[in-house]
Amino acid sequence: MATQVRESTSLTVWIHRLLDGITPAITLYLASILYNNSWSEKYQILAILSGLLLLVFNQSAGVYSQWRGRTLFAGLKLILKAWILTWMALLALAFLFKDSAHFSRIILTIWAFSTPVILLLYRYLLRSLLGKFRVLGWNTRRVAILGAGDLGQRLAGTLIDAKMLGYIPTSFFDYDETKLNKKYLGIPVTGSIEDFIKKGHYSDDFDEVYITLPLRAEEKIKEILNALADSTVTVKFIPDCFAFDLLHSRITDIGGIPIISVYDSPLNTLTNRIFKRIEDIVLSIIILVSISPILLVIGTLVKTTSKGPIIFRQKRYGLNGREINVWKFRSMTVTENDSKIIQASKNDARFTPIGAFLRRTSLDELPQFLNTLTGCMSIVGPRPHAKAHNEIYRTQIPKYMLRHTVKPGITGWAQINGWRGET
Repeated sequence: MATQVRESTSLTVWIHRLLDGITPAITLYLASILYNNSWSEKYQILAILSGLLLLVFNQSAGVYSQWRGRTLFAGLKLILKAWILTWMALLALAFLFKDSAHFSRIILTIWAFSTPVILLLYRYLLRSLLGKFRVLGWNTRRVAILGAGDLGQRLAGTLIDAKMLGYIPTSFFDYDETKLNKKYLGIPVTGSIEDFIKKGHYSDDFDEVYITLPLRAEEKIKEILNALADSTVTVKFIPDCFAFDLLHSRITDIGGIPIISVYDSPLNTLTNRIFKRIEDIVLSIIILVSISPILLVIGTLVKTTSKGPIIFRQKRYGLNGREINVWKFRSMTVTENDSKIIQASKNDARFTPIGAFLRRTSLDELPQFLNTLTGCMSIVGPRPHAKAHNEIYRTQIPKYMLRHTVKPGITGWAQINGWRGET
């Protein structure tokens, strides 16, 4: 059984490789035939070369490794990365050999966009087909979980719920004798971990072994690993990261040393930051142009109904806790910007004649689209608080300063849930 599982899994990977290798050729052929019925030798060479390059970049991007438990979206990102690298390599070769004039730009454009769509589509269909087979018991992996604690039970529950992945948890093993012969999520604790170690011949009963013991059990984990080293079973260790409050956790490495990010920014990649910035710039320009008459009317009303500047600038904390100036239409007769700031409240005596209306409708925040355009704010993000309030909240709210791992925003999760002002 174990051998059959490994063979079928290997076969699936080879099917992926085969389809990845021929898909660029098929889409290029169809694009060229449908557009101008041309399938010259140049296009044939391009088809073969693109298929080979895609296979190389897929392999380097990790498309074929650990694909079984990967989400479809995560797989899509890897495929797009490999396809973009393939195109960059092809463009470099075309520039080097001065050969781009032989190809239709329309055909290449159709090819460039249709290929990743087909790659994703066939993966979705193959994934769905395999999922149905796995639910029926084919192409499955028998799993033993060492550790029947919270982490082990959480893993078992995830595997049971995701039947399409084909992982079947069959047994728990634990050091705690009080758990023996009990069942968790319908899975029996069939013995102690000492019994498991003494048993040997693990691959006869299991295809994969997951170690879910707490980090403090280092010596016991080493003992288990030493025993399992004398077998052909696949062994995986799951660190108990759920003991910590994680923010956008991810696993990276430095010089081969694995690192788990405990607190990290959701925009930790250059690609994410670029897309976010482009979105902010484009939307800010569109919105500012659209609301320019409203800005003019509000500015005129602020100026004519009370003394003082039209725009109120207040120092607040931005990305990484750096100080920024946030712009608002002035809604009060007093412009506080020091170490002591009184939170605005309903019927506040400091409101100007139109100030309460501006606050209630959030129209006083409209100038912050200029903050977004200049780059110190984003359209979506945690609202920036006055510096004085920030210093108070950071001592009262655990992990409060983690909000500054991203740019502050004009609107965010708290605002759409009605939490603003004194709330």
